Order: sequence, then structure tokens, then C-alpha cells
Amino acid sequence: MEMFSTPWWSALLAIILIDLVLAGDNAIVIALAARKLPPALQKKAIIWGTVGAIVVRSVMTVGVVWLLKIPGLMLVGGLGLLYIAWKLLADQGHDDGEEHATGATTFWGAMKTIVIADALMGIDNVLGVAGAAHGAFDLVVIGLLISIPIVVFGSTLVLKLVEKFPIIIQLGSAVLAFTAAKMIVNERLLADFFKGGETIHQVAYWGVCIVAIVGVLVAGWMSTRRRVPGSERIDQAKTAAKVNPID
Repeated sequence: MEMFSTPWWSALLAIILIDLVLAGDNAIVIALAARKLPPALQKKAIIWGTVGAIVVRSVMTVGVVWLLKIPGLMLVGGLGLLYIAWKLLADQGHDDGEEHATGATTFWGAMKTIVIADALMGIDNVLGVAGAAHGAFDLVVIGLLISIPIVVFGSTLVLKLVEKFPIIIQLGSAVLAFTAAKMIVNERLLADFFKGGETIHQVAYWGVCIVAIVGVLVAGWMSTRRRVPGSERIDQAKTAAKVNPID
């Protein structure tokens, strides 16, 4: 494909649109993974999380043909992404004091979550970018470079919104669960399970999506209910001491 030709520009536009959707997913993952970190580490996590996401996506784009040959990849990736969506909700119940006391460990934990989640989510998007580029590597590189500032700005914005509106954590996990469900439904090994016409396929598709989203949200809610934050434990201990003083 000749650079700066009409097909080249149309392909670049398609890649930018795909990257915008991709950047939205990345921004959600990075922001939710970094929300428990101290402010200084949050900025560091956003920068390095973005770098890690771009590196992983670049490697996957180069190896997209090889990835297509791996049976069960979409299924395993979808199940892994469901676990991460639940983990982001379950982490809400952790005691903030404990999280801040282990800042360095938490930082690397956030990096691990970001990179793994991006690798799992990126399978579908990498296929889309590679298809839109029609083998033009320069288009893939330009698309990735454009996505960097979008991810950084988006992550910072989502992080600020999460602080004001904690319900965004649930919405973000629901988005990840929806992405995971799409990957599972599109797994070639499950093609026979979803065959039987367009209507049956659509019913099965939306059924899996609804079950995945509801399942993750309910499991996350149950996990946070079972975990009592440290501050509440202290208050409960003080109340118990007043009610039942030690003689």
C-alpha cells in the first residue's frame, strides 16, 4: 500500500478508530489497577502501565498470524479477563492503610494486572488493527503512537472520576466482563455450541454476556461484603470494649 494514498489514509482512519476503543479499555484497566496506590505512585503506574500496554500490543500485532493458530486462545483469554474483572472489584475491600504500607509491592502488583489484562483484552483488537492495516507495518506503528497520549490522558481522567464516583469501578469491571464474554463466544472451539442460525447465535451471545457481567458484579459484591476494612474493625473493637468492659 502506497504511503499517503487514499487507501492508506482510509486504513489509518480505521486504525485510529480501533485504537480509540482500545485506549478506552486500557484506560479503565490502568485507572482501576492504580486507584489504591499513593498519588506519587499513581502517576508512575499510569506512565509505565501505558508503556507496558503498548509493548505488549506491539508484540502481539507482529505475531498476530501465529496467535490465530493457537486453539482455545480466546476461551482462555476470556476466562482470565473475567478473573481480573472480579479481582478489581474484590480489591475494593482491602484496607487502605495496608495498601499504602506496601506501596512498592502494590505498584508491581498493579503493573502485573495492567500488562496481563491488556494482553488478554488485546487479542480481538490486535486482529482488527492488523486487518485494517492490510500488512502495512508503518500504519500499525503510527496507530500505536497515536494511542499513547489517549491512554495516558484517559487513565488520568478515569482515575479522577473514580475518586468522585466509586460506582465507575463497577462499570469498569462490567466493561471487562463484556469484553471477556465476547472473546468466549467467538472461540472457534465453541463454534458447534453456538451454531444453529443467526437467532440462536444472538441469543447465546447476549446470554453469555449477561451471565458474565452479572456474575462478576455479584461475585465482587460478595467478596467486599465478606471483608471488613481495618478502620471498621477498630471501630467495632472500641464499641465492643465499651459495651463489655474488662474488669
